[in-house]
Amino acid sequence: MNALRIGTRGSDLALQQARAVASALERCGAAPCELRVIRTSGDRIETGVLSEFGGKGLFVKEIEEALSGNEIDIAVHSAKDLPVVVPSGLIVQGYLPREDARDGFVLPRGVTIRTPATILEILEQFGPEPRIGTSSVRRIAQLVTRCPGAVFKPIRGNLDTRLRKVDGREYDVIVLAVAGLRRLGFAHRLSAAFTVDECVPAPGQGAIAMETRVDDTAANESVARVDDPNTRTAVTAERALVKTLGGGCQMPIGAYAVVKGSELHLDAVVSSLDGTHVPRFRLSGVRDEPEMLGHVVAQRLLEAGAADILGNLRRSQVSETDES
Repeated sequence: MNALRIGTRGSDLALQQARAVASALERCGAAPCELRVIRTSGDRIETGVLSEFGGKGLFVKEIEEALSGNEIDIAVHSAKDLPVVVPSGLIVQGYLPREDARDGFVLPRGVTIRTPATILEILEQFGPEPRIGTSSVRRIAQLVTRCPGAVFKPIRGNLDTRLRKVDGREYDVIVLAVAGLRRLGFAHRLSAAFTVDECVPAPGQGAIAMETRVDDTAANESVARVDDPNTRTAVTAERALVKTLGGGCQMPIGAYAVVKGSELHLDAVVSSLDGTHVPRFRLSGVRDEPEMLGHVVAQRLLEAGAADILGNLRRSQVSETDES
């Protein structure tokens, strides 16, 4: 029996996610798995904000090329990094059960907080201009009005690097995905998590996606054994919303879907970068039609002003490209 070749980025988090996929597959009786590490365009960008480099597919392109070229059998991605349009001949075949999808924040070692406390109350101890570390335009756009006076500073690097920076007081607070902290064994560093009402997660956040070739029967059957139906349904709705909006992973779009019995609930937001215009819409539908629910919610957002927000962002990005 030939081993299943699993393609992944080389970061600690990516490797942990790929190992989780391999373990799940082997527990279900699939062929033995071997990991193939692939360096992506996003891995080569060590400074700056990813949206300045195009954003879309930066952590995916080279892995998908290896999959299309039959160098690997399964590509493992953070679902939030995966463009909503996949190359011809490839398919997102499954998802592992989703981790906590929320955003959270980490304070420097030795700094304690009283609970319960709002993010604003927590930031007050750092003075009138607390420094918040995040490179996510979605997080900034949603938090800017909740944290008046805050200075948002870009932060890059792996989790260890980011934690060292906040502990070294380069930042007063850093904002991270709860799922990444938990998967890498740093749940104890999580100071608190934002509720979905406070900060809607990125579409697909907390989910591990498995991509295969459409015609690879063996790989597809193996992935189907470990595919989590609820995660697939929720992420399908979120990705359908992004597709209808014409957005990507570097746009200020938040979307979070959850399955409850026979129903699917979707909460989504598009924020202007200054936080002054924040169209948001929540809707429930039947769980068997996740793409329809995503499309309907996206249409409502577009009608409520998301079209102008996203259009202005795209025009500004084109203008910056033309001037560079």
